[in-house]
Amino acid sequence: MSFLSTRPSAAQRLLADSLGEDPLSMVANLFDVSVVLITGLFIALFSVYRLQDLVDSTSEVTVVVQREGGELTLLEKKGKRIQARRVTGKEVSGDGTRLGTAYRLKDGKVIYVPEDGSTPR
Repeated sequence: MSFLSTRPSAAQRLLADSLGEDPLSMVANLFDVSVVLITGLFIALFSVYRLQDLVDSTSEVTVVVQREGGELTLLEKKGKRIQARRVTGKEVSGDGTRLGTAYRLKDGKVIYVPEDGSTPR
């Protein structure tokens, strides 16, 4: 019955030796694994929600955020510059040129049609 030896295997000896030196070494390894998992989750979220443009220094991104009270905030990123603007119900007036017409569809989307028939950028 040589297969029932009481001698520890090489893996058991290695584990016992490493735990004998520093009992917190396993905690450090768990921390390293969690950092890798969190980094992977961030990469996955950026891919799923197509947020790569937020970290691209040459991209332009506009995001509209609606808060609980109905207040709208417009976030604009142009290159490395990010600006936040609050949308208010104030009417403004001034001199200018009419650029086109905007239409709100039944599903809530807004379509802009330029006056000269050119396609917007």
